[in-house]
Amino acid sequence: MFQRDVERSCSPFFIAFGGFLFGYDMGVISGCLIMPDFIRQFGQEGTNGQYYLSSSRQSIIVSVLSAGTFCGAIAQAFTSDRLGRRGSILFWSGIFTVGVAIQTSTTYSLVQLLIGRYIAGLGAGSLSAIVPLYNGETAPKSIRDTILAIYQVQIISGVFLSYVFELGSHTINNSASWRLPIGLQMVWGIIILSRMFFLPESPRHLLGTGRGDEARKVIAELNGVPENDPLVIETVRELDFAIRAENEGGKATWLECFSTRNALWRRTINGMMLQIIQQLNGQNFYYFYGDTFFQSAGAGLSPYIIQTVLGAVSVVGTLPALYFIETWGCRKSLLLGASAQAVSALIVAVVGHATLAPPGTPTSALTPRNRAGGNVVITFAVFQVFIFNTTWGSTPWVYLRESFPLRVRPKSIAFGCATDWFWNFMLSFFSPRIVDHIGPMIMFVFFGVLVFGYIYVYFAILETKGLTLEEVDELYRSGIAPWRSVGWRPSEKHYHPEVHEKQGSDSVDNC
Repeated sequence: MFQRDVERSCSPFFIAFGGFLFGYDMGVISGCLIMPDFIRQFGQEGTNGQYYLSSSRQSIIVSVLSAGTFCGAIAQAFTSDRLGRRGSILFWSGIFTVGVAIQTSTTYSLVQLLIGRYIAGLGAGSLSAIVPLYNGETAPKSIRDTILAIYQVQIISGVFLSYVFELGSHTINNSASWRLPIGLQMVWGIIILSRMFFLPESPRHLLGTGRGDEARKVIAELNGVPENDPLVIETVRELDFAIRAENEGGKATWLECFSTRNALWRRTINGMMLQIIQQLNGQNFYYFYGDTFFQSAGAGLSPYIIQTVLGAVSVVGTLPALYFIETWGCRKSLLLGASAQAVSALIVAVVGHATLAPPGTPTSALTPRNRAGGNVVITFAVFQVFIFNTTWGSTPWVYLRESFPLRVRPKSIAFGCATDWFWNFMLSFFSPRIVDHIGPMIMFVFFGVLVFGYIYVYFAILETKGLTLEEVDELYRSGIAPWRSVGWRPSEKHYHPEVHEKQGSDSVDNC
């Protein structure tokens, strides 16, 4: 009995480990790009006999993972229904582990490295979509928001731990310097694979496929109550209503996400735009290319140390994120975050352009002005990443989760996820090429995006904090200006007797 209680309590928390796997995979390549053995095996030999990684090779090595994640995020939509949530997690965890094995075993073959990163990206991208879905469908209501918060924290924790491992391994004078941190990902994949065999299928998927008895049994076990408990009965009713709402009038089409009904087109566009702005506000540039960028800053500290500090600050910034969303609402969180990040990006761009030495300058040749400028650049880079994780890191995802009616929610969220991964690929592919030409002034690009983001949020994003999904529909029908939507209250009463014995429905917990 005790073992069952422990498994019931730990299972949702364990599955949030999928976020850790994704974060580690995203962060581990940054340090590899400046490791001598990695450069020697996958770089090019210069005229002086020294090996180097050109900006084009850097962009391909980093961005091929994002290309895989984009394709994986789309592919999982076909497996999550056919194989079930549990079966899909098993399948894509296996794909991810195979991709990591291909990367780790390569020797001097850039093509094999790229194939391995693409395959690993397929697995990571799929898991990044399926794991939150599985969490939401299996976690008891009382801890569902906690699991969402843990998932976000684990993504950043994965990034941070990859930096920690590279801080220790980069001093090794052979291929173990990069094979160890990359190969460790196989351990993360195997952990998920082995544990998933003992976790249940999503009760929502079971009900949707006509396996009601199994669904009731899973719900009872997850909540630690008998199958005839009122909580189980109520949960089954809610799930039945949600499934009927999605299937009412036939399956929702992709074009329906852009319907004029209840301003669905506006909500879908907003979700996609928030994902674009989130990707292009600068933080992922630091995650992908921070070691290379900080190496040129010449602040006197190892770029691995700086990147580890950046990762630690990111974790700390993620912890209060949902509190700020619940307290401030989406609009205020996004507006304040865009403002603070824009100031930071502008300072990094101006100071970096005016004071940093050209790339490749020996440390002994750096002037006090160069070093002072490097310190300023690193300080505001760290500050920008901290602000991102307290505001823009989670808020766009909360918007996606809470702004769409049940019928089109899966497809609208898919549009948002695909947009996020597409622009993640674009950023990782073009950033090193742009830096190669304009250096720190790339931060002017991110500054411009953040200014645009502030304007877009002010004029386009409605505040839905504390509203039910039905009230969100009324909010969009009301035509109220976004800057006046804070404090808006519905004029109608919303009631679903099939779901609730009292008036109202579950409140939107966030945003």
